Amino acid sequence: MSDPTIMPLQPMPEDWHRALAVVAHPDDLEYGCSAAIAAWTDAGREIAYVLASRGEAGIDTLEPAECGPLREREQRASAAVVGVSVVEFLDHRDGVIEYGTALRRDIAAAIRRHRPELVITLNHRDTWGGVAWNTPDHVAVGRATLDAAADAGNRWIFPELTEQGLEPWNGVRWVAVAGSSTPTHAVDATPGLERAVRSLLEHRTYIEALTDQDPEHYVREFLTAHAEETGQRFGGKPAVSFELFAR
Repeated sequence: MSDPTIMPLQPMPEDWHRALAVVAHPDDLEYGCSAAIAAWTDAGREIAYVLASRGEAGIDTLEPAECGPLREREQRASAAVVGVSVVEFLDHRDGVIEYGTALRRDIAAAIRRHRPELVITLNHRDTWGGVAWNTPDHVAVGRATLDAAADAGNRWIFPELTEQGLEPWNGVRWVAVAGSSTPTHAVDATPGLERAVRSLLEHRTYIEALTDQDPEHYVREFLTAHAEETGQRFGGKPAVSFELFAR
């Protein structure tokens, strides 16, 4: 049997115009795939962000009431660096986001509002490559996003959304999972890598609480190393990988 870790990654589909990225916290996309998002917005594609929480429980030295608005501001500034102007928050509680119908409904509503062809989310599995334990928030939001891509197109699931004027949208063609340990596709990170660095640096308060390293050195090293490692399976070009689920 061949080793799946050395299988080449395929290019991501390009025949789409709108995408919706759904993650749990501020900074999830910046650690995961913002170099790809920068390249896509450069090409004229429309991308919106939906975050389940405001990341208010993410900094030990800041009370949630202070931390949430600060991290929201950092997220909006971060998104702007890569060409994203629409950033929405669902106001689920950071750290205790629950998988279930309430979360699926909120994400399905966002999909109906934005009507994307591509939905992006983050690793929904229990671990990061079998090495580090994933957080319950990532697992809940990732799984709910995969489910909501179908929920959004079914008028008999969450019929209250139709009553609110959100007509079913069955136009999601793919869900792309960033940070997967079993990726299938990739995007050349070269055009967007510098903006990805600047985008993650906008989360300066969080990064300074996370590490004693110089923030720019930490961010550049982290993103470059991951892009170069992924590039070994993508023709030697720095890359961002996704596990792509077609619908």
